[in-house]
Amino acid sequence: MKTWIAGAVAALSLAGAAQAQDEVTLQLKWVTQAQFAGYYVAKDKGFYEEENLDVTIKPGGPDIAPEQVIAAGGADVITTWMAAGLAARERGVPLVNIAQPFKTGGLQVNCLKSAGIETPEDFPGHIMGVWFYGNEYPFYAWMASLGIETDGADENGVSVIKQAFSADPLIQGQADCISTMTYNEYGQVLDAGITEDELVTFNYLEMGFGMLEDGLYVLEENLEDPEFRDKMVRFVRASMKGWKYAEENPAEAAQIVLDNDETGAQTLEHQEYMMGEVAKLTEGSDGTLDPADYEQTVKTLLSAVSAENPAITKEPEGAWTHDITDEALK
Repeated sequence: MKTWIAGAVAALSLAGAAQAQDEVTLQLKWVTQAQFAGYYVAKDKGFYEEENLDVTIKPGGPDIAPEQVIAAGGADVITTWMAAGLAARERGVPLVNIAQPFKTGGLQVNCLKSAGIETPEDFPGHIMGVWFYGNEYPFYAWMASLGIETDGADENGVSVIKQAFSADPLIQGQADCISTMTYNEYGQVLDAGITEDELVTFNYLEMGFGMLEDGLYVLEENLEDPEFRDKMVRFVRASMKGWKYAEENPAEAAQIVLDNDETGAQTLEHQEYMMGEVAKLTEGSDGTLDPADYEQTVKTLLSAVSAENPAITKEPEGAWTHDITDEALK
């Protein structure tokens, strides 16, 4: 009888432990792909479970703005680029960067040499494909520094077309230069038969106009809750463990991403390519934001001449913290 009671108590204790897992909802910036491999790996390999977390990962898409989702209470934490995070903060959504898994960025410009472009001084008179929705700020900051007009009104300026999130404008001859990510659209250009020798590539970071890309953001008021802060410490610790595992096991990470893609739109070959390139961006990061990288992002955003929709108009305050990563790394 005592044995049965002891067993029942143990079973109830295990059930209670399972129910005690803290729930966390993560909203991604874009669709399920290796850009977010670390989170899927952390969930698949049980790293979140080890931290007593039950994590729900919500894919993003062209009609989903993570900043709006978290403001409406649809997520506890989001991935987004700092430009969008700081813009949202200035407009009343008090986002705070709590971790920066991406140490460097993959945003670049690819141009056809056959269009007569070798250096930035060759841009005037050409058509440039530019991503908007917060991704245009490095471009406008760069053009402003070069003194190049962006309205295409004369031969001393460039004509800007709003580029969809694909490499089609370059492939189909609609633009001389386009925006690409090292881990995605650049591969599309190469897959289309355009060789590296036919391209000239400009990396925004190397040009001095880089922005911090995929970081983790929460609402400032939530950080005042000790229980929420503790959840985020555990979430960041497990997520970074997922990222390091993905870096060291790219093929397995790509397969995990594919297994989590409910749309069936992704291919293993492309996810393996993407994972290899993404690993270069997370390499060396323990999740801690580098203040110098933050300052470069702010400088870029403040110098971007975009009359339509400036990202920020003043220096942000309180937009990031090391508190979570410091505790996670102990």
